[in-house]
Amino acid sequence: QVQFVESGGGLVQPGTSLNISCVASGFTFSAYSMRWFRQAPGKEREFVAQVTRNSVFRRYADSVKGRFTISRDNAKNTVYLQMNSLSPEDTAVYYCHADDLDYWGQGTQVTVSS
Repeated sequence: QVQFVESGGGLVQPGTSLNISCVASGFTFSAYSMRWFRQAPGKEREFVAQVTRNSVFRRYADSVKGRFTISRDNAKNTVYLQMNSLSPEDTAVYYCHADDLDYWGQGTQVTVSS
């Protein structure tokens, strides 16, 4: 079945960087655009970044543009999110998602605090 396993989250200080990853299985990873979403406490899940199947096109939420970079490795069925200049407003559970597939993983918690 379709599975997403996110990892790499943690507690970091403001201004630092973190790289989170998501390993996908159960479908043809290279055939799908992939996105990262996040959900902060008490808020709705929101879009963060997207990368197309062959990594030609990427787009970002305005709140992370210039700080976050999405990438993927189709040989490893993995999508990454490099997060720089983190701020407390980036605190959330981060989820990866494949376009047109209604499956979600457990997410990885990112907490930015001094």
